[in-house]
Amino acid sequence: MSSDNIASVLTENRVFPPPAEFAARARLNAEKLAALHAEAQADHTGFWAGLAKKNLGWQTPFTQVLDDSAAPNYRWFTDGKLNASANCLDRHLLARGDKIAIRFEGEKGDTRNYTYKQLHAEVCKLANVLKAQGVNKGDRVVIYMPMAPEAVIAMQACARIGAIHSVVFGGFSASSLKDRIEDTGARLLITADGGHRAGNIVPLKKVADEALAAGCKTIGKVIVHQRTSHGVDMQAGRDLWWHELMDTASERCEPEWVESEHPLFLLYTSGSTGKPKGIQHSTGGYLLGATMTTQWVFDIRDDDVFWCTADVGWITGHSYVAYGPLANGATILMYEGAPTIPDAGRFWKICQDHGVTIFYTAPTAIRALMKLGEEWPNKYDLSKLRLLGSVGEPINPEAWMWYHRVIGKERLPIVDTWWQTETGAIMIAPVPGAITTKPGSCTKPLPGICVEVVDEAGTPIREQDAGGYLVVSKPWPSMLRTVWGDNERYIKTYWGQFQNKYYVAGDSTHRDADGCYWIMGRVDDVLNVSGHRLGTMEVESALVSHPRIAEAAVVGRPHEVKGESVFAFVIAKGPRPTGEEADKLAKELRDHVAKEIGALAKPDDIRFADNLPKTRSGKIMRRLLRSIAKGEEITQDTSTLENPAIVAQLSGKA
Repeated sequence: MSSDNIASVLTENRVFPPPAEFAARARLNAEKLAALHAEAQADHTGFWAGLAKKNLGWQTPFTQVLDDSAAPNYRWFTDGKLNASANCLDRHLLARGDKIAIRFEGEKGDTRNYTYKQLHAEVCKLANVLKAQGVNKGDRVVIYMPMAPEAVIAMQACARIGAIHSVVFGGFSASSLKDRIEDTGARLLITADGGHRAGNIVPLKKVADEALAAGCKTIGKVIVHQRTSHGVDMQAGRDLWWHELMDTASERCEPEWVESEHPLFLLYTSGSTGKPKGIQHSTGGYLLGATMTTQWVFDIRDDDVFWCTADVGWITGHSYVAYGPLANGATILMYEGAPTIPDAGRFWKICQDHGVTIFYTAPTAIRALMKLGEEWPNKYDLSKLRLLGSVGEPINPEAWMWYHRVIGKERLPIVDTWWQTETGAIMIAPVPGAITTKPGSCTKPLPGICVEVVDEAGTPIREQDAGGYLVVSKPWPSMLRTVWGDNERYIKTYWGQFQNKYYVAGDSTHRDADGCYWIMGRVDDVLNVSGHRLGTMEVESALVSHPRIAEAAVVGRPHEVKGESVFAFVIAKGPRPTGEEADKLAKELRDHVAKEIGALAKPDDIRFADNLPKTRSGKIMRRLLRSIAKGEEITQDTSTLENPAIVAQLSGKA
């Protein structure tokens, strides 16, 4: 193995075959999955064309499958026409019109249900409202909403008329909202007076007003949904109440048939430097990816209640709340608030009360709930659950085992999924009725997804467990099409490293003897300790495998001898250790890491805290941790943090 490659130091040997009862009923067993892989390998484009014809409704069938004439700006099904909203709603009306499409629970306990007929009517009404406000095909609409059904209705209404939506997460600041509105050139904003979160009202309208006051000259109208009724300022001539507009709108709105490559949405990701990138997704290819992965990875059934806990402000909420499950005629659950309000049992009570069968959440949420103790999930009847999933970052083996044992009662498959905003849909994950799982591994690529592990030169690494760059070697339908308004940035960021040969995911990984992939962290987060390149995720997993530790985040700190040293931020189970207790536990942890993965990975610095700096979506702000580790002044925007006060504690000032 080249010394330039990323070393894998984590050893995990536990394996869990698909439960026999689950496998017997699954959409895909090992034999059917193997047949799909063989078909995709024999004819890559033909495989995707067959799926697109069978699983999507086309107003104009396509004749061209893949256009690679302007690679890496790949185009799929270019001469076909369809509509995403019609695929999610209209085609279910005859067979499933009275089936519940959305179950909703607010943080305060209020509930609402929408059947497919009711959801279709609401989407059509809002689509007519948008048209009456002058929104046309190709216009951009920014959505800044709480996690309520109206957010999905707004997304589907935009899709119905061919408008391009850009959802901005409801935790973002006024400046972040302003930047995104201005970059899209949006002509209309849909927001709410507020949302409920952690016992407080999130003042969405107030933040939106601040953003608009600072610029956003293209916005002509603002539609405001009344969610909290706490009283907001309405600007005459610009601001309009959602309910008043909907009262007089027609429930009939024919879908606008758009080209397969017509942009469905823009979703912004934070770049490591510079302004956020507007990831542009197509209609046909994106919808196909979301539809098929919902079938394959979640084994979706007609009687399932699918709860993906992600906010629609993120790609997971797009693909596995707003589009994938609805395209399959499923029932989804939406929950507005925090997982610990009024207590640590809220998620499990929701699972019990709504009969949730598929539960898909982030490792950060799993670790946070794990820290609060087994007694909370044990209070509730989770017997309806049949499948568990994780998303957002690699799940460390100990959190996986807790999820398996405490939530799954050692009887449910866990689908650990790897994918990105840019990929549009899940790329690597266990197909639950066919693949043996391993704690901490996302296992194998899905049919039609071609991935490689390559070294610095772009040469595929064949050695077992040798780490390298995760790349995708063939185009796939749900891939991003470009960066909005900056195609040069698209090519440079995602294709430039290896001369447009591979899509570069930006993650480090290794592949084991069974062909299973283990994500080792972002390439940007790789530590270079004494000439050895270590993935942060493996060091974090070693720390969390200690019985006293609930969560850990590891970053590098400049070191005059080693180049970089390992700096660990650690959350203990129970009260935060201080003084001698902290010193003793820190020594224990260093010895534990040395035993688990080697002395090279021992943290030089260990700082105990009550929590990590996470956004409301559960993402750890690692750039913030790197600044703290270096002793730098904090200049980053911390307005999206769940608990901004944690910064002072992590900095050693509280």
